[in-house]
Formats: sequence, structure tokens, C-alpha cells
Amino acid sequence: MKNILVTRSSMPSYEEYCEEIKELWESHWLTNMGVKHQKLQDELEKKLDVPHVILYTNGHLALENILAAMNLPKGSEVITTPFTFASTTHAIVRNGLVPVFCDINEEDYTIDVSKIESLITDKTSAIVPVHVYGNICNVKEIERIANRYELKVIYDAAHAFGVEYKGKNVASLGDASMFSFHATKVFNTIEGGAICFKDDSLVQILNDMKNFGIHGQESVVFVGGNAKMNEFQAAMGICNLRHIDDEVKKRKKAVEHYRLRLSDINGIILCDYQKDVKSNYAYFPVVFDEKKFGSSRNEVFVALNNAGIGARKYFYPLTSSFECFHNSYAAATPIAMYISNRVLTLPLYADLSIDDVDRICDVILSLGKK
Repeated sequence: MKNILVTRSSMPSYEEYCEEIKELWESHWLTNMGVKHQKLQDELEKKLDVPHVILYTNGHLALENILAAMNLPKGSEVITTPFTFASTTHAIVRNGLVPVFCDINEEDYTIDVSKIESLITDKTSAIVPVHVYGNICNVKEIERIANRYELKVIYDAAHAFGVEYKGKNVASLGDASMFSFHATKVFNTIEGGAICFKDDSLVQILNDMKNFGIHGQESVVFVGGNAKMNEFQAAMGICNLRHIDDEVKKRKKAVEHYRLRLSDINGIILCDYQKDVKSNYAYFPVVFDEKKFGSSRNEVFVALNNAGIGARKYFYPLTSSFECFHNSYAAATPIAMYISNRVLTLPLYADLSIDDVDRICDVILSLGKK
């Protein structure tokens, strides 16, 4: 019996990709913002309905750069959540900023907006909320808080490509939104990422940051780095963007079948659909209450693995507990800890068959109380 991976990258046909990159063999222009880069950037601005998209070689450098571009005071505090991938917290710390960890809510695992204001001090300069699993944060309340305290809002939207709230793409939220186009994401450019924003003044500074501050062959005006998306990445993005709507529809079918099999099972907790949100079906998180279900998250993880099925403890551990931070950032986040110790994301991708979903669910349900 074949193994089922936790994820599988969406890709165009071999022929479609070869046709897209064919002209690269004619031009030999492989990087440095060539025609594919510009084409993808233009198409994403239209798709996401934002005035500016800056492409990056990966989402992490995109997040690092936008935090730096906001010119936040060194040593100032940034309110965020520990229930996220390492990149979020690392980007804050690597910019000389101090992460202040806010707990998450029990409904969609995004930042608990009712607890943000109690964490604001005279040192707070920004909020970095994280859209999780395709679930989006309470953006209206975050906007209200940010306006009241004059704070920047930079969304980690790595999981939220294509998600809409009340008909509006989430790329337009906050001062900026960062997307990851990693191979595991709903939309991928092999590796890659982007920053979306409205402020015209950020265009030059972000381009300077990602390309050494070079303005010409004999002019370097800014101490920047190298974070450019290459032409092969951009070509993959151009191809994948043509199929993104169909890919999301396929993911939706898998999610609906998971819900059919796993809803109303004692001890299995699923996120509800969010009101007024058009989902991208990025991930399928399941929380296991050991006392009610009869088996722990870790036991389910092992059983799935033994059956040749990949699952992921995502996110575990909390970033606030990483060894590299040497207990520097105290965090009272009991809900995040509870979810982190009990959550699994099950296999989910466009090519996942209903038969495979049934196979996964059969293993899980066999572990429940009889």
C-alpha cells in the first residue's frame, strides 16, 4: 500500500512548465528581475487586488525585510503569537525587536484580540498577527487597536493566499501582508514569497533591501542584501496561478470528506468555518482531547506513521519555548500550549483522493473509545 505524504506540491504539467521557461534558454536571463519575475508580479497584483507586490526568494526574507522597512525602533516590542512557524518569531528577533507573546483563541487558533491591549506598553511598536491554517485573524479588532495606539500591523499571511474576507482579499489588510510561496503552500513558486502593501514609499526601500541597494552599474545607495526571486521560480508561479482556483476546489472536496468522517466524534475538535471568509483550504488541523477520544495526539501520530500516513504536529513546540531563545521571552499562553500539545494537521493537497481520506480517517477512528 502506498504511503500518504502530509503534503504534495501542486505543479503544472511538465509540458506547460517547459513551455513557460523555453524563452529563458533564448535570453539566458535567469535572475535579477527578468520578464518572468515582472509578469508574475503584475499578475499577482491583479489576482490579489493590491497596488504593490514585491517578490522574494522566500517568505522568511520577505517578513524580515518588511519589518526592517517599517523602521521600528531597535529594542521595541512587537506583539505576536507563539503558535506559528519559527520564521515569524525569528524575523522579529533578527531585526533587533522583542517578541511579546499573546495567547490564541480556542475557535480558530489565531491571536486572541481580547488580550492584545493588556500587553501594550510604551515600548510597543507593532503587531504581527498570524493567519493560521487559512483561518484569518479578527482583522477588524486588530485594526481598531492599532489605530488607537498608533501601531504598525504586519500580517504573517503565509497560510492565507487567496483567502477573502467579506469579498476582499486578505492581502490588502494591515500595513503589509507577507505570503509564503513555499512548495508546501496552496500556491507555490517552488520556494518564494511576497510582500503586499499600499504605501508607495515602501517600493524602493524593499527593492533596495532585496537587491543590495543597487541602482545602477556604478551606484549602490543602500546597504541591502540578496533576496531576489529567480526566473525559474517566477515561471512556476505563473503556471500555478493559472490553476489555483481549480486546485482550491480540489482541496475543498478533501476537507469536506474529512469533515463528514470526523465531525461529531467525541474528543475530536475541528475548526468551524469562519463567517464571511472564503477559505483556501490550506490545512486540516485536528485537536485530540485524550480523555474524551481515548487516544492522545502522539498516539494518533504514531499510528498514522505506522500505517504509512504522514501527519504533522503543526505547530509544536511553541516558538516561545525554542532553545535558541534561552528563555528570554516569557510567555503566559495556556491556550496556545493546550492546542500545541494536541493538534495534528492531516494530509491535505489537491491530488489527495477521497479513498485516501477514508484510509486516514479509518486509522484515526480505530483509536477512539469503542
